[in-house]
Amino acid sequence: MCLTCGCDDEDNVRVLMVDGKKGPPPHEHPHDHDHDHGHAPGPEHEHGPDGHNQKNLSSHDHSRLHAPSTETLAISEAILAKNDHLAQHNRDWLNDRGITAINLMSSPGSGKTTLLERTINELREQRQICVIEGDQETTFDAERIERAGARAVQVNTGAGCHLDAPMVQRAIESLKPGTGSLLMIENVGNLVCPALFDVGEQAKVVIISVTEGDDKPLKYPHMFAAADLVVVNKIDLLPYVDFDLARLTSDARKLNRDLEVLAVSARTGENLGAWLSWLNEAAKPADAIRLNP
Repeated sequence: MCLTCGCDDEDNVRVLMVDGKKGPPPHEHPHDHDHDHGHAPGPEHEHGPDGHNQKNLSSHDHSRLHAPSTETLAISEAILAKNDHLAQHNRDWLNDRGITAINLMSSPGSGKTTLLERTINELREQRQICVIEGDQETTFDAERIERAGARAVQVNTGAGCHLDAPMVQRAIESLKPGTGSLLMIENVGNLVCPALFDVGEQAKVVIISVTEGDDKPLKYPHMFAAADLVVVNKIDLLPYVDFDLARLTSDARKLNRDLEVLAVSARTGENLGAWLSWLNEAAKPADAIRLNP
């Protein structure tokens, strides 16, 4: 949906189960009337002031792309507003069912999937865990997650560099997470666009590995300003890389004063307990929990 970065590829987004079955197609709402959807968590109708569907605002239109910057800004704001509206609809649907959604964001190779595998292994006897995997192509990560013991759905974004609220809505329809479950959303590896798009999560978590360097908060300020938690991964490699955890923490808190920073190793399990404690604190009350089938 990014108007300027080339990832407006909504028609080519695919929601896939690991068995290869396709999830629901994008929702189309051509009629100007209201009704309640019986599926989860179907979006409300989106219409502009003239009563017409505004889905075409996200399409590449060369005349618009080369129009004055004020018009481009207005279109971008309309896209984000539409996304935010559906994100809140997702959030309300999840909250009504006691489902905790966590949006995991990072650059490629930070160890998001490995951290998820360890998390599933530790928590799957306590609560149902479902995972939405976002990648441009393949079902590799969703397959890893299912082998770890959680249900997963893969969202292939095509040229897209982030998940958005409509994609997550379709993925939720495919997953059908149970009441009181934990929904982990592994966003596309990218430290820019995912920070801008609310998907209906309860919390945003940024994962950064020590191999990436400690200068990322000031290079990618929007990502760290939007985060509720930063997880510094691969600390087992600290003896071999030039990485200053204190500097990263200080820089991140210049952008987000109350930001919590945890240092872990998903590979060895070092300090994993702090991450699990944070998740349990963020999760909905225990009386809403339902175990994996």
